[in-house]
Amino acid sequence: MKKIKSVIEEHIINNAKIYLILIIIFLIGLIIGIIIANNSSQEQITSINNYINSFINGLKNGEKIDYIKLLKNVLENNFLIVLLLWFMGSTIIGIPIVYGIIGYKGFCMGYTISSIVLTLGTGKGIAFVLSALFLHNIIIIPCLIAIAVSGVNLYKSIIKDRRRENIRIEIIRHTILCLIILVIIGFSALIETYLSSNLLISIVNYL
Repeated sequence: MKKIKSVIEEHIINNAKIYLILIIIFLIGLIIGIIIANNSSQEQITSINNYINSFINGLKNGEKIDYIKLLKNVLENNFLIVLLLWFMGSTIIGIPIVYGIIGYKGFCMGYTISSIVLTLGTGKGIAFVLSALFLHNIIIIPCLIAIAVSGVNLYKSIIKDRRRENIRIEIIRHTILCLIILVIIGFSALIETYLSSNLLISIVNYL
């Protein structure tokens, strides 16, 4: 366990600059999402309010969650993002898209959180976000950033070191990392489906 921890720490230290850039891109996306949500038209705000309130009222009225369907959708969405990051990170021209995916993930988070808070108010909105979004996203977001870092390193290897053997090794490393993260994200999907959903159901009467 200590060896794994030291390997992770060394990896983060060696790639601190790339991690910092990607975190900044994520935060920029987050801020843009918040700004756009706060400056939405009245029609958009009404539509968002109706959707969120309809969802909450459904839970209050005992509407059952189809856990299997939800798990399938979560897995499909997350696996698609990982697959896209893996593929784009394995190509020279795909690196801007890798950055774009991280920024877009931040945008979606910012827009969603801001919309919920605007609809429910600060206190109830934060309670909703913490129960429904927080637990699985503290796993997913670092995982996606780690894949993006791996893709950037692969890109640098292709540009700077044109020896096929070294490039092949980097591609294998990139692929193995993505496979490991797929397992981790599969675990986060279980958290989102069963734990986060039930946490939300337990507090929904207070919203």
